[in-house]
Amino acid sequence: MTVRTTACLLGLLASGFPNGIRGADLGTISFFDIPGASNTVPLSINADGVIVGRCRIAGMVHGFVRDQAGNFTIIDVPGANFTVTAAINNHGDIVGMYGVPTSSTGRHGYLLKDGVITTFDPPGSTFTNALGINDRGDVVGRYAVGNEPEHGFLLRDGVFTTLDVPGATRTDAFGINDREEIVGGFLTADGHSQIFVFSDGGYSIIVPPGQNVSLDKGAISARGDIVGQYCDAAFPCVFGAGLHGFLYNADGFTTIDVPGAPGTAAFGINAPGTIVGSYVDAHGAAHGFMVTRGDD
Repeated sequence: MTVRTTACLLGLLASGFPNGIRGADLGTISFFDIPGASNTVPLSINADGVIVGRCRIAGMVHGFVRDQAGNFTIIDVPGANFTVTAAINNHGDIVGMYGVPTSSTGRHGYLLKDGVITTFDPPGSTFTNALGINDRGDVVGRYAVGNEPEHGFLLRDGVFTTLDVPGATRTDAFGINDREEIVGGFLTADGHSQIFVFSDGGYSIIVPPGQNVSLDKGAISARGDIVGQYCDAAFPCVFGAGLHGFLYNADGFTTIDVPGAPGTAAFGINAPGTIVGSYVDAHGAAHGFMVTRGDD
């Protein structure tokens, strides 16, 4: 594991990005960027406020960890030329994906636990994204075998279980909580992307009002609150202009848009309700944000 620690750049951005989000008053929003990075994309936050995600520095994608004090550590899987830290649980265990120079499109999953990296792939997978982990250590994500469509997976006690929404042409699992509720995205036979929750052996469907969703990024909190993204255009949702974050809870859907930003994505939510994500500026660069919930 390669580590590099820098000081945090945390604070409000100047010119055109005041505090606040569209919809209900969810709390206070703050912004941060990794020093030297052209893109900063926070993907997950645990109950202690530790954030993980991805960034691009000098053209290369790295994982990162941001601690409670705002210090950053860069994470690279040894031998990889592409590393993402996708999710962190309350024990500090991290899952993500990486690629190697010999395969430009291949991806593999990994677990970083107690300073040790363990890699894994579902049987036959040539494209593995580990996207969520709960405190039990259950891991969810997506995988593909060759040119087949993606399937969701659950990795529990060393055993892989494939997750496919009935009738879907593609299924991605991206979050799991300690109640063993799994959330993800799927593509319908007629080309619409929607959110599913898998619980007690059954699937339930969540559709943001009339919109397609991003299939492979989002999260579910300990109490079942869900964050993700929807887009103004048809599937696939692209991280850029016309993308909106959302929170879905007992109050229904709330849109999360950084004021003045062309596109906003909500990626992670912890037990207290703090939300992390990224927005795109007018030049196409991605920056991190955090919403500290006012009611928690």
